[in-house]
This record gives sequence, structure tokens and C-alpha cells, in this order.
Amino acid sequence: MKPLFDPSLYEFDKPQPSYWEATAGKHHLPDAPLEGTQSCDVAIIGGGYSGLSAALHLARDFSVDVCLLEAGHVGWGASGRNGGFCTMGSTKVSLKSQLARFGVEQTRYFYQCQAEAVELVRSLGTDENIDYLPQGDCEYIVADSDAHFTELKKAAEIESRLLGLDISIHSQDEFREIGYDSPHQHGAIAHRPSFALHPLRYVQGLAAAAHRRGARIHPRSEVLRWHKQADGSHLLETAQGSLRAQQVILTGNGFMPEHLHRGVQGRPLPIQSAIVVTRPMTDDELQQKGWHTENPVINSKHMFFYYRLLSDKRFMLGGRANHVGDPAGAEQTFAELKQSIARMWPQFSDLEFTHQWRGLVCFALNLRPSIGRMPEDKSVYFAYGYHGNGVNSATWSGRELAKWLAGKNSGDSLLPQHLPAILRGRPPKFPLSSLRRQYLRAGMAVYRLRDYFDI
Repeated sequence: MKPLFDPSLYEFDKPQPSYWEATAGKHHLPDAPLEGTQSCDVAIIGGGYSGLSAALHLARDFSVDVCLLEAGHVGWGASGRNGGFCTMGSTKVSLKSQLARFGVEQTRYFYQCQAEAVELVRSLGTDENIDYLPQGDCEYIVADSDAHFTELKKAAEIESRLLGLDISIHSQDEFREIGYDSPHQHGAIAHRPSFALHPLRYVQGLAAAAHRRGARIHPRSEVLRWHKQADGSHLLETAQGSLRAQQVILTGNGFMPEHLHRGVQGRPLPIQSAIVVTRPMTDDELQQKGWHTENPVINSKHMFFYYRLLSDKRFMLGGRANHVGDPAGAEQTFAELKQSIARMWPQFSDLEFTHQWRGLVCFALNLRPSIGRMPEDKSVYFAYGYHGNGVNSATWSGRELAKWLAGKNSGDSLLPQHLPAILRGRPPKFPLSSLRRQYLRAGMAVYRLRDYFDI
């Protein structure tokens, strides 16, 4: 089964030329690929936040014999490339639709779990001594127009009153003083708890912690074949070894290896994301440019941008890329992002850029994250579909999978009944799933039109 995007996005032996890779620091990480014939109780495919959190919690909290296989180096995928937003909101289902389908209690429970997930990242940083360079104390959603600000305020009132979320509203003038000024800044709302971090340092810290707690971590160990044995065990084969396990956790998110199990084929929708980073700015430049905040920010457009000031005073901006994934298309996306900075913040138009890179986030047809077990085989668990919000959501999902496998919740159920209803079970399969890129192209065109006409 061919990957959806250009092969250049799946070169597991090549790290991205990202700012995160350049500033990751030194870690004592496991670096040996799987060799020979090994066995364990639980095998995990995918070494991002979901898989490493599951490995850490299984080994540390439940003394489970667990072994994780990652195709690239630790942090090769989206967990080491993203914008570093530890924030709430891993679904693209509107709040109105959530309330209509799941009710107030379940919707409130979902957002309580999202807030809990943010605090889980903080506690892991403290408990496992992970130096992930935290910044800020909230996430700002900035209105691109007066109409958008009106809608944001309406949503904030509902989220505060019905769901108990910690939200503050800032007028255009107020946000000019605490955030930034821009022709496209018409006020903002702030969500807490949220903050920013160095994503690669965080994922490497998770790997080091899991290894220290007894999990076996094998990078450069792409699973090439997966066989179910007559005795019910699973045999995972890599280029240099094999691993037999009683249970398997399948992660991967935007880089989900769909070819390995029919239970995930045609269900994830990878979407390409790209990021650019400028040179460091001086304190005087920041003062002149009116930039005051270290909190992570997204804007209110449908084809939104996300951005933040980094710890060494560089400016980072990210957004969605094209539907093909080829290098030429990537260069065009990088150029568009750089032009967007100059358009949104004219005072930044003269900044030089030092880093640019790309990766894949994971959407689903039902626009919801998914945690569950395969109906075809209840010894296979999965978690994916974080809709660009994986730092906290994936970390939390990995912990919840660990509890589930250890028998602490839900018993023998196919669905994780202890979790919010919005998260339970597999997303539906896309009709004619080979056309997912075309669906993506059409959807992006619709969102661009809505942004153009401000609807």
C-alpha cells in the first residue's frame, strides 16, 4: 500500500532540517535498532507522544514488559517537528455539534480531560526531569476581523458558563498592550491551562524516561511485516530482527503505517503542515515591533496560522501545506508562509529566515480523536487523530491506553467506556479512501473561499 504523499515525506533515515533538531541538546537516548529474536508482553509501533507515553506508564506504573519500535530516530515524526503548542482542542467538531450529539456532561468531561492532559505534560516534565523549555501560561486565539471577535466572544461565554473553562476576553486595545499589534488583530480570547514548549526536547525526554523506567526503545526499526500467530501472539518483523508480543499498541498519527493492519486502512487523513523560523530578534526590535507575549497564538481564520515567539527570541509561524507533499510544493508553501508574516505584521517584513521544515498531522472523517481496540482483534489497541493538537492529547491518550491494558479501566470492552464519548472507537473509513488527497484539496479550497469572503 503506497503512502498518500510524496516519498520525500517518508524518508525515515533523514531528520528534518528543523529549528528543533538544531537546538535539541544532548540526551542519553537508546539508539540501537531491534536485532535478533525478542519477545515482550506489549509491543508499541510508533515512537511519538502516544507510543512513548504508553511505554513510560506501562513500565513505570504497572511493571509491564513493553518494547517500542520506531521507524526513524526518536522524535523523527510529528512529535519532534510540531509547533510546540501544549493546548486544548484535539477535535474539529464544533462546540454546538458536540453539545447536540454528546450532551453537556460528556462535552464538559472531554474538556476537563483536555485540561488534565496539559497538566500531565507539566507533571511529566517535573517528575521525569525533562528540560522542554516551557513558555507562557495560556493560548491566545486572535480574531482576524471584528466579526470573528464577536463570534469568539459568543463561544467563550458558552465555554465558560457550560463547560467551566478558564477563559478571558481581551479587546483589540487590551491585546495590543499584552500581545501584539497588527492590521489583522481585532481582539483575542485566552484559554488556560495552555503553554508552549520545545517539542523535540519533550519527546526525547519521554523516551529517556521510558527507557530509564524499564521500557525497551528501538529506533531505526521500521515494522515491515506483522503476522498473527496460531497461539494468538503477534510477530513484528523489522529489517534486522523480530518481536513477539501478546498485545500491540498501534500509533503513528499522520505517519500511521496503514499497510500493517487493515483495521486502520483508509481511516486517517494526513495533512501536511509547514513551519518557518526567523533569526533571533533583539529586545529593542521586539519593543519597536510591539510584540509582548511568549504565549502560543493561533488566528481565527479557517485556514489558520499558528505562531509564537521562541525562547531565544526567534519568531515561528506555521500553517497548512499543499496536498501533494513534493519538495517543490514545500518550497512554495515556505514562501507563502514568509509572505504571510510580512502581510500580517508589516513590522516583521525585513526579518531573515534560518529554518524551514514540514511534517504531517492527522485528521479523521468524523473530526475526532480516536482511542480503542480493533474489532477484528481485541489484542490490538490504537490511538490517533489529534487534529494538530497532539502534544498534550497524545501524551494523555498514551497514559489512558496504559491504564486500559493494565486492566484498570473498561475491562474487556471494545470501547474505552471510562473516557469521554467523543474519543471512543475508530473513525469511519473514507469512501474511496485512495481519493483522500483529492478530498483534502477540495476542503482546503472551500476554507480558502470562506476566508476570502469572511464567512
